[in-house]
Formats: sequence, structure tokens, C-alpha cells
Amino acid sequence: MPVTYAELRRRLDDKRRALRTQLDDVQREVREDGVGYSNHMADAGTEVFEQERDLSLAQQMQHTFRNVEVALAKFDDGTYGICESCGVRIELARLEAVPEAGYCLDCQSRREQRR
Repeated sequence: MPVTYAELRRRLDDKRRALRTQLDDVQREVREDGVGYSNHMADAGTEVFEQERDLSLAQQMQHTFRNVEVALAKFDDGTYGICESCGVRIELARLEAVPEAGYCLDCQSRREQRR
């Protein structure tokens, strides 16, 4: 059965809640752990590596969280599912896979090729 826009909105709401919880957890862990003073250089190196990994993960989650917030705002203003670049309707199959998608597959591919 094809996905509905109501279902996509529910998924986005669920994803926003889950991301908010995960972000709070990662940020709390980064603040609590920090890079301390260890007796061994290898331990200090491990701490730095883990903190950088957590910060990178938090940045990725923040990026996705912003995209989810934008998608939910588009529901409110009636522009959800419309490509930000070319203005065509984004295919439901794409939105089902990535509900926060802001671009149709063609435009997203072009954006990624430019990077």
C-alpha cells in the first residue's frame, strides 16, 4: 500500500523526537566525558578520538534534525514534497525512503555531483 502524506508527517514527527533525544544524549556525554588528564598518552588519545567521533555524530544528527524541522514547516505552509530546486513534486517513493528530502532525485544527484 502506498504511503500517505499523513503517514510521512507522523514519521517526521517521530524522527524529530528520536533525534532530539539522541542529540541530548550525545551532547551530555561530550560535556561529561570531555578530555581529561590521563596517566597514559594512549588513554588520552583514545579520549580525544572518542570525543571527536561523538562531535561528528552530533553534527550529522543536527543536520538531519534541521532538515526534519524544515520538512515539518513545509507541511504547515503547504510546500511539503515539492523540490526546492526545480519545483516538481518529489516522488512518494523518495519521500518514503527519506521523508525530509527537499530535492527530487535528479536535483539531489546534481547537487552531489557538484561537491
